[in-house]
Amino acid sequence: MSAKAGLPARIVAIGDRSLLQGCPDIEHVPLARPRVPGRLDPANGRYVLAILDRAIRGCLAGEYDAIVTAPVQKSVINDAGVPFTGHTEYLAEKARAPHVVMMLVGGGLRVALATTHLPLSEVSRSISRESLVRTLRVLDQDLKKRFRIAKPRILVSGLNPHSGESGHLGREDIDVIAPAIADAVAAGIAASGPIPADTLFVPERLKNADCALAMYHDQGLPVLKYASFGRGVNVTLGLPFVRTSVDHGTALDLAGTGKADPGSLIEALKLAIELAPAA
Repeated sequence: MSAKAGLPARIVAIGDRSLLQGCPDIEHVPLARPRVPGRLDPANGRYVLAILDRAIRGCLAGEYDAIVTAPVQKSVINDAGVPFTGHTEYLAEKARAPHVVMMLVGGGLRVALATTHLPLSEVSRSISRESLVRTLRVLDQDLKKRFRIAKPRILVSGLNPHSGESGHLGREDIDVIAPAIADAVAAGIAASGPIPADTLFVPERLKNADCALAMYHDQGLPVLKYASFGRGVNVTLGLPFVRTSVDHGTALDLAGTGKADPGSLIEALKLAIELAPAA
């Protein structure tokens, strides 16, 4: 692959420093079957997880400072017989992290998610007062530790239109989200809300915030991706190591064409380098 892309690279054992400057170290993890650009092969589904497992072991052992992941095609891993919902959940399980938070950074925004890759029909019952407090704690801690923000200010969105319209459009905002915010504030976290999602992302509000917490994937991320698509970065908070990733999917139709835009991956690498010293 490196030869086809015109990149200087040699496959070596990680830790071999005999390479020339500017030539990256690449540790070989073998495929089960030869790859064809743009074509999914379930026989190679477990290969993706083998790479992740190697990276996780390296970070936990202190070999690596961070993990930067490219997009993954979840379906081919599931077709290989392995239940898999995404990098975030897999990393949390393997690193034995009690609670992780998915946050995207880009376009001057930081947007975290209370739930990640769930059908919309499951979102409401997946949000609890306890889970929201844990999420706000992780956000507060990692914004301080990783991003060096002394007193993070977090805006929390409501779940329902108009944050439930005083209960007429759903009671989750009153019964679950507002009490969780009150618990977080009592613990010293600068959180406010619930704020209706359709007015949370206006400049007047955002200028006084360091992060927004959305209740579900497609509530918060369309705004950030509109502001930064192709340059956004996905960060997993709550892990014992730094992990960043791209803000987009696999784009199988572009594989092997030389037309894919590497911008988000470059930004993910830059942010991993910036965050790693504070790990």
